[in-house]
Amino acid sequence: MCGIVGVISRSPVNQLIYDALLLLQHRGQDAAGIVTMLDTKCFMHKARGMVRDVFRTRNMRALPGSVGLGQVRYPTAGNAYSEEEAQPFYVNAPFGIVLVHNGNLTNAHTLKKELFDVDRRHINTESDTEVLINIVAHELEQAARDLPLTPEAIFKAVGVVHKRIKGSYAVIALIAGHGLLAFRDPFGIRPLCFGEGEGPGGREVMVASESVALEGTGHKLVRDVAPGEAIFIDLEGRVHAQQCAEHPTLNPCMFEFVYLARPDSVMDGVSVYQARLNMGETLAQRLISTMPPSEIDVVIPIPESSRPSAMQLAQKIGKPYREGFVKNRYVGRTFIMPGQGMRKKSVRQKLNAIASEFKGRNVLLVDDSIVRGTTSKEIVQMARDAGARKVYMASAAPPVRFPNVYGIDMPTKDELIAHNRSTEEIREYIGADALIYQDVAAMKKVVGTLNPKLDGFEASCFDGVYITGDVSAADFDTIAAQRRSQGDEEEAGDRSRLALHNASEAS
Repeated sequence: MCGIVGVISRSPVNQLIYDALLLLQHRGQDAAGIVTMLDTKCFMHKARGMVRDVFRTRNMRALPGSVGLGQVRYPTAGNAYSEEEAQPFYVNAPFGIVLVHNGNLTNAHTLKKELFDVDRRHINTESDTEVLINIVAHELEQAARDLPLTPEAIFKAVGVVHKRIKGSYAVIALIAGHGLLAFRDPFGIRPLCFGEGEGPGGREVMVASESVALEGTGHKLVRDVAPGEAIFIDLEGRVHAQQCAEHPTLNPCMFEFVYLARPDSVMDGVSVYQARLNMGETLAQRLISTMPPSEIDVVIPIPESSRPSAMQLAQKIGKPYREGFVKNRYVGRTFIMPGQGMRKKSVRQKLNAIASEFKGRNVLLVDDSIVRGTTSKEIVQMARDAGARKVYMASAAPPVRFPNVYGIDMPTKDELIAHNRSTEEIREYIGADALIYQDVAAMKKVVGTLNPKLDGFEASCFDGVYITGDVSAADFDTIAAQRRSQGDEEEAGDRSRLALHNASEAS
């Protein structure tokens, strides 16, 4: 999962892209990059780290121009520790193309061989984004050979790209001297939207992963990019749009609404905050059918994504909602001396219990999801140590039983606590007195009612249905092998956390 942004303006865009990336920081904290264009020359700076650490004053001064794009990265393919695999990626032919990508290509290995054997293009990293930019470059070259690069030629190239690549992808590409191209996979799995605003020099257009990046930088959301659609913004700021896929359907990733997206974003016509409120309501119904609410004294969320669901659940069952955990937002990576080996960082470094909210009470803890179960186990114990008489756990998401191959760094199936385990076995492992999960069908229904135009959801980690239809057991073996090959063990443990902005970072 990553956050991407692109801007066409009439004034310098370096600060604007920086501000937008800060608003998308929750989507990736491993690396950040910005490219700007002045005339036809591109300027790039990218490195591992968070936005505020990667970009210093000297870096910003070296990014002139009124056109640009940027990305924050949370790697799900390739090498998590390689500076080379930080985005954006650049190829110099044709035209000069710079590209950022959110998602995951499920046929990247096959494409890499095609690029070498047929397209005569060399791939130098393990990143599927490098594969993607070379596919885009090749098809643009074919579509515009000996002809001017028109929007029609660009859309023709994107149409072929859709036919060649599989998986999930939201893409923004800068074509030197021409403008900004953005497109989305035919299933609409990964989010992408665009908006307009008035900059110091006049009208500007921004494309971004979430609406919060637009609104937070003074732009007005125009609409989401449709599944399979491509938009091309020329250097005058004119927006050209065309559907480039043959059979597009709108199936956004359910985990965006469960956890990934900021609650103040609107994606594909669905308020993320309202989606989480609705999940809390159905979770309450599930709870009532499982146990008497009279056994619960207080409802406590595990910060932060679970708060809307926990609030709605508490209201529905008529019990008080309380903040029982305080998150330390300033805990970074722990330094380990050479030879010290792997040392797991305690959740208690990041989370502390307010004892008065637990002492002598039967507490219901609400989390957005339970992935590995290790953090849930520790948090249940924290509640007991704080004096809770009984500790119940509720998950606003259904059991996470299957790996995700569409751009979420979901653990392999053997790491998932719910894979081939019953709810009772999971309850016993985490040490809760009761465990209540959301229902898959109910979750899809209550989120889907917020926009009747949705065709469905990509919810493979819950239901095991991979909507692109090209995922096999071999793909899961590849993912597992890739995770084992990641460098430093301690950092690999950190990287593989599903959570970025939630205290339940390994739950």
